Amino acid sequence: MKIAFVLDDSIDRPDGVQQYVLTLGAFMERAGHEVHYVCSEATRTDVTVHSLARNVGVTFNGNGLRIPLPTSRKDLRAFLDEQRYDVIHVQIPHSPLFASRVVDEARAVQGRTVRIVGTFHILPDGRVSEYGTRLLGRIQRRNLARFDAFCAVSPPAVEFARRAFGIEAQVIPCSIDTSAFAGAEAAPRDGDRVRIVFLGRLVERKGAAELIAALATLPPEVRDRLEVRIGGKGPMLDLLTTAVAHAGLENVVHLDGFVSEEDKPGYYASADLAVFPATGGESFGIVLIEAMASGAGVVFGGANPGYLSVLGDRPEVSVDATDTAAFAAALTRLIEDDALRAELHAEQAERVQRFDVQTVGAQILDLYGA
Repeated sequence: MKIAFVLDDSIDRPDGVQQYVLTLGAFMERAGHEVHYVCSEATRTDVTVHSLARNVGVTFNGNGLRIPLPTSRKDLRAFLDEQRYDVIHVQIPHSPLFASRVVDEARAVQGRTVRIVGTFHILPDGRVSEYGTRLLGRIQRRNLARFDAFCAVSPPAVEFARRAFGIEAQVIPCSIDTSAFAGAEAAPRDGDRVRIVFLGRLVERKGAAELIAALATLPPEVRDRLEVRIGGKGPMLDLLTTAVAHAGLENVVHLDGFVSEEDKPGYYASADLAVFPATGGESFGIVLIEAMASGAGVVFGGANPGYLSVLGDRPEVSVDATDTAAFAAALTRLIEDDALRAELHAEQAERVQRFDVQTVGAQILDLYGA
């Protein structure tokens, strides 16, 4: 098959949607399919990319995005007539100014000979993004009727797709190539201290500030056993630096800055606890499965619906990160109970296999009608 992954943002960015399509695309290529990425402005050349729109930066749902400016329908129709894709896989929510036009013009050029599917990715992090997405859903109703099938990355995303867009979607989770993370060599450790690792954008909803607040309330005898590494960059860096100093955690908490994709598996593998205390706005949790696949001791997350769809029901692995006392108590239990960490690690090492791209890719091929 000749497959086009369509996204409004640039494929150059290292965010969740880009990871989603690149992981699936690599799987499809290994299976013998031809894969293209149709997006707005991009420069990478290691994959087949068609940059068909100009970008403008916006912030939505707590994320910085690059969205497309209006694209010529005539140019899109000529491009699609030349390419003649068998499958067009759109990332939703999608812009009326680009991805929506790709769908419209593909139907005009090829009719029902092209299969058009969509993956719904989002959960809103507040009223503004909730109402904005619902409004977009109403605007896109006619366009969505041109799709053949939909999936969403988690049960909460399925429910929101139904509520906001009128989409009936099946759950097909995000995936990773677990073999790319397995056997990672752990980054160097500070003696025998229990290592807690956080990796993510330093923005409010990712929960780094809540992590520092919880650490600050730990008894000295617990806190002194810890080495905490916070990886990532973002607008909260100065605030977090101040919070660490104010709490007297300079000898415990280390702000490591940007961690490259190449170094990420080792960063996770070094963790006794990989902690991702996001407070909301998460439709899934790719960081969770990456950390599990890398061999982190225990992966622990915020009790938001998207993360819980990955972590499961065991109460020891999630918490409302805004409840500082509960967060601190959960950390203390995991820090002090080696046997519990070993039990949870074994469960998560098995659980992550359901998110391997070999499993998920087969489900996507079914969605394609292959």
